Amino acid sequence: MTEGLLKRYFPILTWLPQYRKKWLSLDLIAGLTVWMVIVPEAMAYAGIANVPPLMGLYTVPLPLFLYAILGSSRLMVVGPDSATALISASVVGALAGAGSAQFMALTSALAIAVGVFFLAFGLLKMGWIASFISVPVMAGFLEGIVLITILGQIPALLGIQKASGDFFPKTWALLQQLPGMGWLVPAIGLGSLALILILKQAAPKLPGGLIAVTVAILATMGLGLTGKGVDVVGMLATKLPAIRLPQASLSQYMALIPGALAIVLLGYIETLASAEGAALKGGGDVDPDQELIALGAANLGTGASGGFIAVGSLSKTSVAMDAGGKTQMAYVFTGALVLLTLRFLMPLLANLPYATLAAIVIAAMIDLDQSRKLARFWRYSPIEFSLGLAALFGVLIFGILPGVGLGVGLSLLVLIWRSAHPGVAVLGQMPDGCTFRDIARHPEARTFPGMLIFRIDAQLTFPDSDYFTAMVKREIARAQEPVQVVLIDAETINDVDITGTKALKKLNATLATQDIDLWLAQVKDPVFDKLRRMDVITDIGVDHCFKSVKKAVQAFERLSS
Repeated sequence: MTEGLLKRYFPILTWLPQYRKKWLSLDLIAGLTVWMVIVPEAMAYAGIANVPPLMGLYTVPLPLFLYAILGSSRLMVVGPDSATALISASVVGALAGAGSAQFMALTSALAIAVGVFFLAFGLLKMGWIASFISVPVMAGFLEGIVLITILGQIPALLGIQKASGDFFPKTWALLQQLPGMGWLVPAIGLGSLALILILKQAAPKLPGGLIAVTVAILATMGLGLTGKGVDVVGMLATKLPAIRLPQASLSQYMALIPGALAIVLLGYIETLASAEGAALKGGGDVDPDQELIALGAANLGTGASGGFIAVGSLSKTSVAMDAGGKTQMAYVFTGALVLLTLRFLMPLLANLPYATLAAIVIAAMIDLDQSRKLARFWRYSPIEFSLGLAALFGVLIFGILPGVGLGVGLSLLVLIWRSAHPGVAVLGQMPDGCTFRDIARHPEARTFPGMLIFRIDAQLTFPDSDYFTAMVKREIARAQEPVQVVLIDAETINDVDITGTKALKKLNATLATQDIDLWLAQVKDPVFDKLRRMDVITDIGVDHCFKSVKKAVQAFERLSS
């Protein structure tokens, strides 16, 4: 039992003993490939979080090592993420000035808070929290993140001044600066962006970000661009991250809780999507609750080592899989290479232009564009498209956290409305004589004068019980001939609660005053047991409960003949 428990919470104990020697070379190549992608991206995403590039690199090693031990996915890459980095900047920005020591400490403290929530939710087996954001709301939210992030990188990309305010005022302020901007920084930024996008199309397996970084550094050094108004990263410390808790008070941690919960929700959905994507391509099974535990440990690690939020990355996972990676050992190699980079290679990055880092971020955001997905939602369901659009404009107009809250709130309202207004149908007998279908969709279905066959496509519980009785009464009123029997096709009713049983008893009593009998057909055994315990079967009568709709119809025809 102890061994099983250990393997449950430490998946490495399952996959590592099964490791094959022939995988080693493949994992080494995949680890090197991910290193070439994750180093420039980590530095670039640090800019989104409003922290120095070094903190981006600190976000890589410990999360990779800890996820390799605790994660249930054999192939997913964990590390810095653009969307959660932007939320981090928004949350911490409300408590401290950007660039200050307190801002950086609170950024790491936010990762600690996120790690605690992830860990607690995982131990409590709350993997179901991902269902609180629907796909359209998630798409609208991510599209808002994409637009805000791109807008935030425009000043560094083009060498113009940053603007303050919300999305639309900031856009207008940046547009006003375009006529007076220079040409050198835009040439570097736009050139880097073009290079990354071209390589992504022409040679997708090449590390476009690393190639753009290398070209930009060589051009900056060779042409002496640092003296011509090109902002560069500068000399960064060549040191490994120190393991210590960030300097933050209890009251500051309390202030971070709302933002931490929003990041947990978004980060978990992103991670689960990445892990499941890897699983579909041969990455093994995924345990949603264990993913929460692994993310908790990863974020505790990055917070304690001076980094920011770490979650699963679908793009970097895809890179590793394309490179032939087989297990989490590949990312252990990646983490080790990042540590070597921090210790020995940082001077090589001193001449890296911020415009190139902005280009890397914008290229990543282009990959996350959700506009086509939102357009498909419009064709499928205008209501769900409206939810996505509400989340999008909620983020752009009110900010990231209010936008998340608006999207989740609207999703819950729609869920409640749908629970209270399930699908209903009046059924008729199809020409085959055996099946019964909705007469609104099948005009050829035969109806039986004096008999109303009604179906509700939901559980009969408190949210929809009043709607159920109201719809039955409506259909009775619409009937062209007086109704003698209302037959409820209960095949789709998987559960009934006390409110639902009371609704049936009340409906039966009401119909009896109108000389209308209430019959039931195809009641599932667990539902039948509940109805019997609440005396519904006694009230309706066992002889009015049928195994099939067809048998009920035959009984009605015999009664009417």
